Amino acid sequence: MPTPWIIAHRGDVQVAPENTLAAVAAALDAGADGIELDLHRTADGAVVVHHDPIPRALPTDTRLAGRPFTDLTMDEVRTFRVEGRHPIPTLPEVLALVADRAVLYCELKGSGVVEAAAPILRAYRGRSAMHAFDHRAVLRASELAPTIPRGVLLVSRLVDPVAAMRAARATTLWPFADTVDAQLVAQVVDAQCALIPWTVNDLERASELAALGVTGICTDHPAAVRRALDPTNRPRGA
Repeated sequence: MPTPWIIAHRGDVQVAPENTLAAVAAALDAGADGIELDLHRTADGAVVVHHDPIPRALPTDTRLAGRPFTDLTMDEVRTFRVEGRHPIPTLPEVLALVADRAVLYCELKGSGVVEAAAPILRAYRGRSAMHAFDHRAVLRASELAPTIPRGVLLVSRLVDPVAAMRAARATTLWPFADTVDAQLVAQVVDAQCALIPWTVNDLERASELAALGVTGICTDHPAAVRRALDPTNRPRGA
């Protein structure tokens, strides 16, 4: 059975703060096959990489603190620092750094982000994909960027997850790892779709999921999971 793709959750957060360029670079150094990141749109239409809708970072102007990205311009966002020193990156900055050395999995978050992110990803010559908990955003992505793969995120177990994927025109299921069993894997595989559980940090559980035949494993520990699952310790395609 093939080794699952190792997908670094928000970059390699063991080395640097999540969703920063340093974390992305560390994930590449760790040999991750993919990197999962979060996208938001600013007030002036830029796409930034950050988990929360309100920056978990401090600006030089304290009056900007506590405001959501949708109420901040890109110039204002550039004054924020994560843990005091890491800037909040834009999607184009991340794409330039990755340069097709890994698949970039983009979680769509917040109002207007699909419309802002889709043209950027369409122009990118590397490998990328989009996914979201809001399946309407995934469906919208299918209209704006039909050639870019899409996935749906789930917290709970659905009776018919394949129907949920088809309704959103998606081909990848991102389930909460605790809900994954042989039956779910069979359902997804039979539909010729991919399955990427999140967020798997226990090495024993990662091995169990690999044995079930999942497509990829999203983890905060990409280097450790790769060592546990792949004796060659080589990225997919190397």
